[in-house]
Amino acid sequence: MKRSYWSLLLLIISFAYTQEAYASNDTIPENLKPSYDYAPDFSYEELQSRYDVLDLEIDIAFNDQVKAFINYFTVRNREYTREMLRRKEVYFPLFEKYLEKYDLPQELKYLPIIESGLNPIAVSGPKAVGLWQFMAPTAKQQGLQIDWYIDERIDPEKSTEAACQYIKWLYGILGDWKMTLAAYNSGIGNVQRAMRRSNKDDFWEVYKYLPRETRSYVPQFAAILYAMEYADEHNLFADDIQYPIDFEVVEVTQFVYLKAFADESGIDLSTIEKLNPAIKKGAIPANTKGFKLKLPKEGMPLYETNRENILAKAAEGRLEFEKMTVNMPGSTFGKEKVSYRVVSGDVLGTIARKHQVKIEDLRAWNNIKGSMIRVGQRLDIYTGPDFLSDNTVASTAQRVLNQPIPNSKEYTVEPGDTLWDISRMYEGLTIDRIKELNDLNSTSLKPGMKLKIG
Repeated sequence: MKRSYWSLLLLIISFAYTQEAYASNDTIPENLKPSYDYAPDFSYEELQSRYDVLDLEIDIAFNDQVKAFINYFTVRNREYTREMLRRKEVYFPLFEKYLEKYDLPQELKYLPIIESGLNPIAVSGPKAVGLWQFMAPTAKQQGLQIDWYIDERIDPEKSTEAACQYIKWLYGILGDWKMTLAAYNSGIGNVQRAMRRSNKDDFWEVYKYLPRETRSYVPQFAAILYAMEYADEHNLFADDIQYPIDFEVVEVTQFVYLKAFADESGIDLSTIEKLNPAIKKGAIPANTKGFKLKLPKEGMPLYETNRENILAKAAEGRLEFEKMTVNMPGSTFGKEKVSYRVVSGDVLGTIARKHQVKIEDLRAWNNIKGSMIRVGQRLDIYTGPDFLSDNTVASTAQRVLNQPIPNSKEYTVEPGDTLWDISRMYEGLTIDRIKELNDLNSTSLKPGMKLKIG
């Protein structure tokens, strides 16, 4: 026991020495440096004292919730914080530029860490996308392009400017930064509803009326801000720090197949894709009004001297691209866009059959997650050269429309099907007959349901 005591004391003295030397940046032997995974233990008062020194414009009071999340980022999930330290050099200068442009607090640069982990291609369960996790309707309201080829939510620069505009709009309505953060997370409607229910306008006073995730959101933001600002004190250091790629912008107004462009220019395809993450399918459409393509500076001399040949080859890549996209869900290649307004009684199945397109394409073109559409909603539909294979919804409908009832006398309901659609497929079959054969009390159908049809 006595020997263990002295061993422990010696260890404590040794560690105290290493901490002192480390703090003074002295060169110390490798075997005496603090462990990479060692998480220092600080008291509530020490953490609060450091936090208060930050003097934040977004004034979030230090409390138990903030402390709990500081513990998470500096003790329980240290690797996540290290990864953010590795990535921040790529994105923080960009964030700082636009925050200054829109006169917003600089500490908002930490918001995408909570939103996306500084991952420009992050996609959440509810289909929020990009560094700033925009849902499609909000992104389009902010002027971001979202279609089959391009999703500007994934473009770091354009999404950052859109986020700054949106945050400034939220703050202009709410007038409080904590409430603005809450609204960014859950939507301004949820925040205003919580304010009405509580008859208060302070975050901590409306706290229990907010969605569960939003209650955690504001203290998480405060905690990651603290963890990043005081990473050194918590023995959090990053190796392999990522830095932005130096690039220049060229404007293209023609179809560009990125693979053909890379092959002809000698620029690494993965570098082009990394600089232009908003290009989803590896090509820029011909009808784009001046797409700003980012290219690495090191590849610019060859591009400038061989520009015409490079662009010609990129345009010729249409044939290869067409073969690749024949069966891609949501393909718009070579098709003409039409707008359709949903009327009463419409479902995706009937709209798809009417325009001879796939249901999955309708969903992809219009960012529809399930099958829900509403009367008056405008849908983008792409028609033209028929790239559909024989097993698509459209051709299937044509084959079975008004055909004799098959020997199996059973039909499996597909997404978007209605009793009216199914009755039209077979001669002599009516909606009432389908309901009678299957003991249906309503017209509601579920995909996969087996129906007797004869």
